[in-house]
Amino acid sequence: MQRMSESQDEAKQADAPAAAPSAIRVQLTPQDWIDAALAHLVDHNIDAVRVDVLARKMGVTRGSFYWHFTDRDDLLKRVLQHWRTTTTEAVIARFQGRDPVTVVRELLALPAHGRTAAQASSVEQAVREWARRDPTAREMLDEVDNRRLTYFAECFTALGHDAAEARLRAFMLYGSMISDSLLGSPGNEGDRQARMTRVHDLLTTPPAPTPA
Repeated sequence: MQRMSESQDEAKQADAPAAAPSAIRVQLTPQDWIDAALAHLVDHNIDAVRVDVLARKMGVTRGSFYWHFTDRDDLLKRVLQHWRTTTTEAVIARFQGRDPVTVVRELLALPAHGRTAAQASSVEQAVREWARRDPTAREMLDEVDNRRLTYFAECFTALGHDAAEARLRAFMLYGSMISDSLLGSPGNEGDRQARMTRVHDLLTTPPAPTPA
């Protein structure tokens, strides 16, 4: 990742906040900075996500940033961790213990969940673009893709498929979800439901019986 041109100490001295440190901590949390960074990433690109730009956008000094983060790299690392937690770990946790047939249906429906889905899709596309240029983002993206595929494969294993078949179906499920997210579910609601039902039925077919 690109590092900040100014050091932490220089930023603190040059832009020391007028308010008391305790007031700064109350006004802005680390999550506020992470949310601002994600929004700016979606609207622009990773190069535009800079401390001075975010500080101006949020109406604070750069010095206030350093109550929560070591430097820009620290912020970007925590942005990636937040993205993984909210889009992957939290979703998997929500589905734990559920019937795998129902889980597959609900996973296929995720890209169509209105404004929330559109926002998640925008962030996902921005992170994937970021990963094309940055090894740290690439590493996190690979971890997330593998985590999702592993969980999807577990669903198909629970339906009776062997490991190889479960992995293939997991990849097809993931591909369907990503394409729906990128394309914005073209057609009307009836078209979308028909596609989702067809993909769901194909993926959740039980394994063929073993010949006697």
